[in-house]
Amino acid sequence: MIAPARTFMRFSDTLGGRLSPVHISRLSVGVVIAVLLSGNATAGALEDCAAANDRQDYAEAVRLCRPLAEHGDMRAQTSLGGMYYNGQGVQRDYAEAAKWVRKAAEQDYAPAQADLGVMYWNGQGVPQDAVLAYMWLYMAAAQEPDAVEERDVAASQMTSNEIAEAQKMAREWKPK
Repeated sequence: MIAPARTFMRFSDTLGGRLSPVHISRLSVGVVIAVLLSGNATAGALEDCAAANDRQDYAEAVRLCRPLAEHGDMRAQTSLGGMYYNGQGVQRDYAEAAKWVRKAAEQDYAPAQADLGVMYWNGQGVPQDAVLAYMWLYMAAAQEPDAVEERDVAASQMTSNEIAEAQKMAREWKPK
């Protein structure tokens, strides 16, 4: 089902039908986007986290972001996942990154869905699974134009049966 050497990373250059590994630093800048989208008290905490991230004080960014993520803020969860993915302020830990990104993806947050799809594609913190990867990328692509290319690259390396299965799973999926 899955070729063992597949490489698929988000927001990178296409090379021979694959995407090269230059990814999820975008996760850590999710905090900046979150500040722009949020107008409540959380904005102040997210703003502080973003400022720490901007000055590359990742330990402080993790300290500030973690409570928000623990309280269910999908943007903070995605950002914390990015910090674990990149080893910024914490030991690199793909399983922990996947845990936080999944929490946000399950809230129907498209950037996290795309990131989780990539993690499934690469088997980083989750078992490598092209069908689950495509399912998450398919859902993300409906909301986030940046995920369309990633979804299409994945599709180019899958069978029509795998794609149909992933699309069915996506149609049946419900946010938590």
